[in-house]
Amino acid sequence: MPVRVDWLSRAAYSGMFFFGVVMAVLGAVLPLITGSVKLDLGQTGNLFLAMNFAMLASGLVVGPFMDRFGKKPLLIAGPFLVAAALAVMAGVTSYRTLLVSVVLLGLGGGALNSGTNTLVADLHSDPRAKSSALNLLGVFFGFGALFLPFVIGSLVKTMVLASMLYITTAMSLIPAILFMALSFPPPHHAKGLAFAEVAGLARNRLVLALGFLLFFESGNEFIMGGYTSSYLTRELNASVSAASYLLAIYWGTIMIGRVISSRLVMRWKPSAMIFASAAGAAAGVVILLTAHSQLIAGVGIAAVGLSFASIYPVMLGFAGSRFEAYSGSVFGILFAIALVGGMTLPWAVGQLAQQHGLRAGLAIVIGDCVMILLLQVLISVISRTGKNAYSA
Repeated sequence: MPVRVDWLSRAAYSGMFFFGVVMAVLGAVLPLITGSVKLDLGQTGNLFLAMNFAMLASGLVVGPFMDRFGKKPLLIAGPFLVAAALAVMAGVTSYRTLLVSVVLLGLGGGALNSGTNTLVADLHSDPRAKSSALNLLGVFFGFGALFLPFVIGSLVKTMVLASMLYITTAMSLIPAILFMALSFPPPHHAKGLAFAEVAGLARNRLVLALGFLLFFESGNEFIMGGYTSSYLTRELNASVSAASYLLAIYWGTIMIGRVISSRLVMRWKPSAMIFASAAGAAAGVVILLTAHSQLIAGVGIAAVGLSFASIYPVMLGFAGSRFEAYSGSVFGILFAIALVGGMTLPWAVGQLAQQHGLRAGLAIVIGDCVMILLLQVLISVISRTGKNAYSA
């Protein structure tokens, strides 16, 4: 069966949609779950820690696996793990059961994230086309992340959370069905991949700089996606429904921003996009934390979402072009480093918020944006001076 690039792209879009669901689900359901499972802010941080640790474990394995054996097995397994996680979450009655659910979410989400991004990157050879395609893929992440908060905000008064999650469980199997039916490009290293090759990539200065930039960006995305609803209900006295709609604005503006950046990346240098994005995100967080009304908070949330939109896909496009023959392994390393940020930074917010309130905890995002700016400077320097560097 021939490889169908168009259908593989569509299947990847569906997989990324459900990775968006994975990323948004905790932030969307926590205000409702706390009615049956008592959680303090420290335990909330532990949930994000557990989910991201599972993604980290998944990411360390799936990258070399894809380069050696191909992407199809992982992209079939990922949706089944996500479906299992959502089914467990729908019937959750204890903190321990919730932990099991988020671990399954992390494993399935890690497979979908690494698999879909690597697949789309490998389907395009031109560096700018690669970045543009990854931005477009990210739009479907936005659709998925927007989906559950919007559904909860619309139906919370007429449908119980469990029913919404069971419907989402059935829908999450769609990508697996598509991936089963399609032929994939052959793996990069079907004859074998030496551990020394992967270890060398893990020590590469450019890979590490890219990874740590995504460390702070991943932490920021998890923080904003996970704590925005709680911040709005606790600090601005928003209703659960209003907080869900405002959280949907965050994910919706990420989606819109990626549509815009898929065009901009064909004209702007990657470094210029990262500088503008980090500065805009910091400004949006300042607006959110100083807002005294839900309207102004919404403006800040929208600014953050628009600004975050391009950082991940632009950096992945850059990495995919620079290390094309090892895209799976490099993406696996980048996602692993990024997920350490996704694990530790939201956990740190939870611990700080437990002592000093969510406003103080969310201020961490501003410091993360400063680190992104500094790391982009470092990446530009390495790219200009390094051997076979891609111009940043």
